[in-house]
Amino acid sequence: MSPVLRRIGVVAGVLAVSAALVVGAGVLADAPDDESARLSASSSSGDSTSSDALSRGIDATQERLRRIPRDWQGWASLGAAYVEQARQSADPTFYDKAEGALRKSLEIQAEDNSPALTGMAALAAARHDFALALATADRSLAINAFNAPTHGIRGDALIELGRYDEGIAAFQRMVDLRPGTSSYARASYAWELRGNLAEAVRAMEQAREASSAPADVAFATYHLGELAFGAGDLATAERHFTEGSQRDAGSVLLRAGLAKLFAAKGNTPEALKQYATVVNALPQTSYLVEYGELLESIGRDEEAQTQYDVVRTVQQLFAAQGVSVDQELALFEADHGDPAEALRAAEQVWTQQKGAVFVEDVYAWALHVNGRDREALAHADAALRLGTRSALLYFHRGMIEHALGLRDRARADLSKALEINPHFSPRHAPVARKTLATLGTSP
Repeated sequence: MSPVLRRIGVVAGVLAVSAALVVGAGVLADAPDDESARLSASSSSGDSTSSDALSRGIDATQERLRRIPRDWQGWASLGAAYVEQARQSADPTFYDKAEGALRKSLEIQAEDNSPALTGMAALAAARHDFALALATADRSLAINAFNAPTHGIRGDALIELGRYDEGIAAFQRMVDLRPGTSSYARASYAWELRGNLAEAVRAMEQAREASSAPADVAFATYHLGELAFGAGDLATAERHFTEGSQRDAGSVLLRAGLAKLFAAKGNTPEALKQYATVVNALPQTSYLVEYGELLESIGRDEEAQTQYDVVRTVQQLFAAQGVSVDQELALFEADHGDPAEALRAAEQVWTQQKGAVFVEDVYAWALHVNGRDREALAHADAALRLGTRSALLYFHRGMIEHALGLRDRARADLSKALEINPHFSPRHAPVARKTLATLGTSP
């Protein structure tokens, strides 16, 4: 899925986000009104308790709609809940159900139906149609300018379109209206994008403190672990993942964190065991690729290919339900499949989301695997313009520089990637070390 949402300055309990920072899209899915907020868990943790509660809420709303079929607010709530159910289950067929319910709401109440429009904006964002998400959120805000989640969706869409200053302004309005777990999580990501780990951690701790539901606590704890892991701090990552799992044993997010941690620590059997459980519970592309790359790294190529085949199947299923998978497809095919298809997909998503830093990175990498390194370098530079401390982004640029014969720059960027996180990828970290050795430096 698309890079996700995540500065914190709390004054009198209000989160202040300055225009100097940027945020991403999609961390927590805010519901469009109070009823759907009750229906929807606010994180995508795959937690069985929140999934069960969501299912029960959907059942109750369906029963109400059977009795009161023209309850337009109920239909809007049901549509929002289906969007969340798709996210929790990795089942894109719920998007069609969401669209049907939201359209029904708009059919009954065509005018001044802000909840349904916000639901439609959330659905468009979930399908990665960020231009439509922005336009629909604007329509909703024209009716109700004080709905915090709608400002959040609007900001998310702007960020994914590479319009960072406008996204921050929308985000500021959101947090002014409703500071809380979702706002703090987005703030954390903003600091992370700017390379300020200490503030990113502080904001995510605020997100955890603001959490009450177990799924929200698991979400925030997982991302604290992810922040530590991304900085190469395995001990802190282990503390967060372990403590979180002890509090919420059913969290797929935390289990995925533990799987990655075990792999980094060299406990491959336990990592494989954890990954198998994760992908069976929630077959998301990121988990499947991590599992496959770990299998590949120990010579179990046939089993790795099985995971990659599932990735392609999942992508096809999502595409069939109207979800743009070009960004994920481009990166996957660049590493594991068809370079020409990777470039086609990367060009498509870059056309729609020019300037978004992770899209710039994907486009750069797709150009690289197609031998177009001089073009790739400009996009790799653009991907790092915010100061993001991402080992993968530095690795990609370093390999592009190496291909261009820019030895000093390649040495600096590959060293930076391993300095940030020597365990960033079972596939790419060894390549970084091997390439550095040919350049005369090996961390």
